Amino acid sequence: MNQQKINYQKELDKIISALEQKGEKKTLLLHSCCAPCSSYVLEYLSRYFYITVFYYNPNIYPPKEYDTRMEEQKRLVSQMPVLLPVRVVEADYEPELFFEMIRGMERIPEGGERCFLCYEMRMRKAAAYAADQGFDYFTTTLSISPLKNAGKLNEIGLKLAEETGVPYLVSDFKKKNGYKRSIELSAEYGLYRQNYCGCVYSQREE
Repeated sequence: MNQQKINYQKELDKIISALEQKGEKKTLLLHSCCAPCSSYVLEYLSRYFYITVFYYNPNIYPPKEYDTRMEEQKRLVSQMPVLLPVRVVEADYEPELFFEMIRGMERIPEGGERCFLCYEMRMRKAAAYAADQGFDYFTTTLSISPLKNAGKLNEIGLKLAEETGVPYLVSDFKKKNGYKRSIELSAEYGLYRQNYCGCVYSQREE
């Protein structure tokens, strides 16, 4: 089945509805790329899951940018009212692994195979952590961006779920005006919004 044809928001609605009918609150490891993208996702999903925000983004350049985004993520979680508890885990910053992985793909335009490898690198780390720590689900905030390929993200997530045994929470967070709401929440909390995805190559394309 073509991953692009699936309405992942409807699939997510079904999962949440089933959990609500059972009265269950599950644990979710949420890979986050930045505070603005996580804002709507936290507002939305913290009603249904005990969330741990997993910050693993070795693609971000320069290191000062990484630190700024990390601190904004922590600040948002500390200030945002949520129904169920949310905590933050900062994974290691490993830019050397990112550069090694994409060697030879530096000139590929944004949104292509280099980005797909970057998605998988970050999501694989999250999936492994979720498996090691016994989470019920894992997912990523990346699909909230209109510039990110939600079909590819879910394809990767479902593949990693098979490999690790941790279910991937399918999603397309830009649906239901999710991206618009993330902009509103960013303004409400005065969040730093970067003007490029994160890596030095996306920075050069701005």
